[in-house]
Amino acid sequence: MTIDKNIEIANLQHEIGSYIGLGQNSLVFHFDEGAQHTVLRLITANPRHNQSFLFHATEGDSKVEALRLMLEYVKRYKEQESSYTIQWSLKGENQLQTSYFRAKNVLGALDKLYYDRDPNSITVFSVTLNPIS
Repeated sequence: MTIDKNIEIANLQHEIGSYIGLGQNSLVFHFDEGAQHTVLRLITANPRHNQSFLFHATEGDSKVEALRLMLEYVKRYKEQESSYTIQWSLKGENQLQTSYFRAKNVLGALDKLYYDRDPNSITVFSVTLNPIS
């Protein structure tokens, strides 16, 4: 018996959310489908400061393949990427925010912070490489 593609997509999204440990309302699965491939950008939405950030992006031949690649990533990302703490504030606001990212390097963490926004809209106060736990 073959699984309905939409059911498989829903199951993969649920499994990805379970591995990350965030509720479904905190994850946005953004698909860009082209003629040759599909890019999946997994975005986290933080209700505390009403901002969203890029978690990771994958590329596959279909939505299902992109989701499978994302699932592989979330199963191992903590072992392959460093943890960073970024303290930042929105321009015009005086409240310091703290966000955490996994990335290969500082630039990767900043790219996730700045994803889909004007870089001039955020002031970064510090980027810290967290100790290995």
